[in-house]
Amino acid sequence: MQKSTVVAGHICLDVIPDLDALPKGQFHDLFKPGHLIVVGEAVFATGGPVSNTGLALHRLGVPTQLIAKIGDDPFGEIVTGLVGSIDRSLVGGLVVDPGVPTSYTVIISAPDVDRIFLHNPGANDAFSADDVDYSLLDAADLFHFGYPPIMAGMVKNEGDELAAIFRQAKQTDVTTSLDMAFPDPTSPGGRADWQAILDKTLPHVDIFTPSVEEILFLLHRDRYNRLIDEHGSILAALSTELLNEISGNLLAMGTKIVLLKLGDRGAYLRTGDASTLIDMGRGTPDDLAQWADRELWAPCFQVDVVGTTGSGDATIAGFLSAFLRGYDPAEALTMAVAVGACNVEAADAISGLRSWEETRSRIEQGWLRCSFELDAEGWSFDARAGLWIGR
Repeated sequence: MQKSTVVAGHICLDVIPDLDALPKGQFHDLFKPGHLIVVGEAVFATGGPVSNTGLALHRLGVPTQLIAKIGDDPFGEIVTGLVGSIDRSLVGGLVVDPGVPTSYTVIISAPDVDRIFLHNPGANDAFSADDVDYSLLDAADLFHFGYPPIMAGMVKNEGDELAAIFRQAKQTDVTTSLDMAFPDPTSPGGRADWQAILDKTLPHVDIFTPSVEEILFLLHRDRYNRLIDEHGSILAALSTELLNEISGNLLAMGTKIVLLKLGDRGAYLRTGDASTLIDMGRGTPDDLAQWADRELWAPCFQVDVVGTTGSGDATIAGFLSAFLRGYDPAEALTMAVAVGACNVEAADAISGLRSWEETRSRIEQGWLRCSFELDAEGWSFDARAGLWIGR
């Protein structure tokens, strides 16, 4: 029987102007006060993990239901229309609150420049544990929640609402998954005590899927700032020791599987021992032994990058799809970076994605990877799987 998901949390309307015609290397010269910049048409798309991860799971053939909050306004109508155009059954879990505006994000993605987001949290700040229909979780195999750092209700009172959602979710015996986001440092999520929040929440989270930048910023702010100062970016400072340390800390806090998204450096996977994987709910693969005590690092696949909006969410969808299909960790991590690679071939979060069968076929036909070398004790490269295997 095919396994199913419920994806809840943050949703917004993404407004993405076409900036491809702008000259490369001149972003800071062009974007100055008083300048009129001629750009292309704007793409309207739904954003956030409920849309990005949820619709990616749907496209990959996983039966999916969505839970999110929107306003009773024009942006909310656009969100409902965009989601419903894919499948009308997906809009049933969208909670319309007339007292709040629909969240939106203007995404500035210029050539050769990392993305800039102008974001209004809107209805997402009002999302609470009461907005989750737990009867849907009773019938699902996996529950995924995304972006609590940019949802004010999830961080107040040291994360009581977020912890309550996952505590009640686990009571349904569903497998649980949690993704993060990079907050504005001055926002409630940027000022919150994430050590306290995750101490409450991660014991009820089976699969934790932040980016390495997000988790360093949230839990180790001083170290994050130091690495930025020393290396210019977190990705430039990556090492097996750093990833092992971060993932080990997260496993010690109570989660069972850690998937760290590494941007153009691929994805890293670390799993707990066999005794910790037993109580992961009904979404768990039949052969749990192959998931115990694993540490893997998968390079990206080679693509021409058009845009990176939703690439991390797509990576998660690829991983969860393989997990629910009973694939082993190496295969699941490969599908994670494969779906993430398909995503960046389009400007929005969904258009570049292919079906499960098409994505698998692309890999099997010899899709080339972006190679890198690891000079680290205990690590070896598996040429057949196309990834590095750790201790």
